[in-house]
Amino acid sequence: MKPDLKEFIRVANEQKTGQGTTDSAKIYVRNNNEAKNGLSVDISFGVGRASAIPWIAFTGFKQTVSNGIYPVYLYYKDYNILILAYGISETNPPEQNWGNLSPIQSIKEYFEKNHSQKPARYGGSSVYKIYNADNLPSENTLQSDLENILEFFKSQFTSIKKQKANKLNEPFSTTKLVVDISESGLIFSDALINRFVASLLTKPFVLLTGLSGSGKTKIAQSFVQWICENESLYKIIPVGADWTNREPLLGYPNGLNADEYILPDSGALTIIIEAAKPENQNKSYFLILDEMNLSHVERYFADFLSVMESNDKINLYSGNARKDLEGNEVPNEIFWSKNLFIIGTVNIDETTYMFSPKVLDRANTIEFRVDETNIKSFFDLPSKIDLSVLNSKGASMAQSFLEISQDNSIDKDEEYTAIFVKFFNELKKVGAEFGYRTAVEMLLLIKKLNTINNISKNESIDIAVMQKLLPKLHGSRSKISKVLDALILLCLKECQAFSIAKSDEILAENILYPIAYEKLVRMYKNALDNGFTSYAEA
Repeated sequence: MKPDLKEFIRVANEQKTGQGTTDSAKIYVRNNNEAKNGLSVDISFGVGRASAIPWIAFTGFKQTVSNGIYPVYLYYKDYNILILAYGISETNPPEQNWGNLSPIQSIKEYFEKNHSQKPARYGGSSVYKIYNADNLPSENTLQSDLENILEFFKSQFTSIKKQKANKLNEPFSTTKLVVDISESGLIFSDALINRFVASLLTKPFVLLTGLSGSGKTKIAQSFVQWICENESLYKIIPVGADWTNREPLLGYPNGLNADEYILPDSGALTIIIEAAKPENQNKSYFLILDEMNLSHVERYFADFLSVMESNDKINLYSGNARKDLEGNEVPNEIFWSKNLFIIGTVNIDETTYMFSPKVLDRANTIEFRVDETNIKSFFDLPSKIDLSVLNSKGASMAQSFLEISQDNSIDKDEEYTAIFVKFFNELKKVGAEFGYRTAVEMLLLIKKLNTINNISKNESIDIAVMQKLLPKLHGSRSKISKVLDALILLCLKECQAFSIAKSDEILAENILYPIAYEKLVRMYKNALDNGFTSYAEA
């Protein structure tokens, strides 16, 4: 039978624990690692140095020896026993389990009962069969034992596959997301998480702005790890200060080889191509552009800004078909598929460039701030962040998330109309009025907010004003102070006049839109202190 167990034990005994493995180990691995019953065979006598417990593992169904469950032979050399076990990974806790193996004992229980001590490793795995290494059963018996556990292993995943199919399209909800993020050690308010998700559902381009270290990248990363089935569906890309054209995102045709296209090291183009494939239209793909304004956005992101609204295609090259360095065909043009979401993080300091109105108009912009309460809570209870606990936790809701994002119908509401027209008229006085696109996206944002978390009209309006109307607002004190006055009054109940000196005295119950109000007050104070103000503030 393959793998040859007698030869495995002989070769294992040749290895001196703690010393380098011999050529015989390499030869055995090479001759015995062919697939078995449709499963991969992994063999180890030690990494670099010989191990006291060599093993042969059988993996499949996306399981690995470092992250999964799998049948495995474990040779405990010091005890001269070979255990065929229900193996579980030690490096990372497996997401699947073997189910109910009771009354089967664990390897730890076996060693404590029979050797009065704990095993050196792999005590969490469970015993299927134990063999005396000097007196192995017949080849037929060994073969039968192995096939039985392999078939049981495969049946486990047939069952898991059926369960996953039944759960594939769970209704999307942020309730579980909020709980899971909290368990990872991250500290975000429920309201902020809901705003972030609703913004993605409204439009697949979201900007997260604010002070460096305020959690912008973490909330983006936590969500994509949570919603995506695996790492192939997302990419986190640090934007470089030297990004002066589109090549870091889209690559370029090789000028010396008419058949070749050079993919960018960022991996962005690969994600874009995969997202556009017909067979992947039920999956969500994500690009996180970290520190997006470290370079001029219009220089490297112009193609995306153009096709975002027009649904046109981006031309990559002309002429004959080209392939990448691995021989995969690269299309001559690409488009922004409806299942591709881009999240940009924006640090506001002296080393960065602020976005133009063209960019801000096409995104939902969410400001991250750390106030006294936030920082005190963190110091009182600092937590270790472990994003691995989020991996694929929300994958069963991915299809539902995508379906909600593609529903672009909006409802007429005269109350919203009247309020937004008032904001339009005031913004118009400084040339910051909004167009039809912004009007539609505000109504759509409100709809998405209420789809995932039913909130009041005032809360919805507050968020829409903050994310869609205020980001483009900027100007000198003389130009903008009157408009800020007027906008602040729109955020208050039946207030005829506003004094910045008494802004802290206004009671919470008299503020209609607290998020927008606080932002406008800060902008007003910046105008007074500096002679100029903008939405962007460090």
